[in-house]
Amino acid sequence: MENNNVDEQIKLQQKFQQLETLAKQYLTKEAINRYGNIKAAHPELAVQVVALIIQAAQSGQLKEKITDSELKQFLLQIKEPKREFKLKRI
Repeated sequence: MENNNVDEQIKLQQKFQQLETLAKQYLTKEAINRYGNIKAAHPELAVQVVALIIQAAQSGQLKEKITDSELKQFLLQIKEPKREFKLKRI
């Protein structure tokens, strides 16, 4: 049973690597560098970025490569708003 779980994880990793390679084709050199930083710091965010890029490419929204600033815009779309805490002094 544990061996089956490991096999599934390997298959998922391979699938993600294929999607990541496809997504990188739509990024400029600077955007690829930023993506690498994101992947290192926030792997779950990197998965969302790849999904967004693939989705945009498949729907025909991408006419040219995504620049670094456009990738920042993708990140802002994904990023969850931070909660603001207000402290009241009593």
